[in-house]
Amino acid sequence: MVTNQIIIDELVEDEKETVRRLLVESYQQYEHEYTNPYQWEDYLANIKASVDNPDVKKILIAKNNVNILGTLQLFESSEKAYQKPELQIFSPIIRLLAVHPQARGRGVAQELLKAGLHFAKSQGANKLYLHTGDKMQKAIRLYEWFGFKRDQTKEFMNNDILVKCYRFDI
Repeated sequence: MVTNQIIIDELVEDEKETVRRLLVESYQQYEHEYTNPYQWEDYLANIKASVDNPDVKKILIAKNNVNILGTLQLFESSEKAYQKPELQIFSPIIRLLAVHPQARGRGVAQELLKAGLHFAKSQGANKLYLHTGDKMQKAIRLYEWFGFKRDQTKEFMNNDILVKCYRFDI
């Protein structure tokens, strides 16, 4: 898939370390939100480990020629994405959408979201979900602009943080 010089592809083994670094560099902006440094370190460790998560269905990357600009992960259910079968989500879920700080503002996230939507449609799904928190206000604005609507019935608490749910009806 090629759009605006952004190529969306599936992650391959020799790109994993680059994607791990991209995730860390992308999410680094939220470090100041964590008052407990151990929680931040746990969050970073989870982000890094996510690239090897056996429950992920597909990891997409956005490239321009050789540089990886962004990534997102797709899961088949809330049980696979969060180990939360009680959420009763049996449609694709986007996790860890990340765009390298130097690549922001170029439409990378929109292209990744379009590819996630294409994946959901290819799976016969009629909904696509993602979860986020209040600290990610720019991301929330993007999701709402893209057409995601808040779905409070699929939200949950992670320690003292409300994890908000957004749903795109296909």
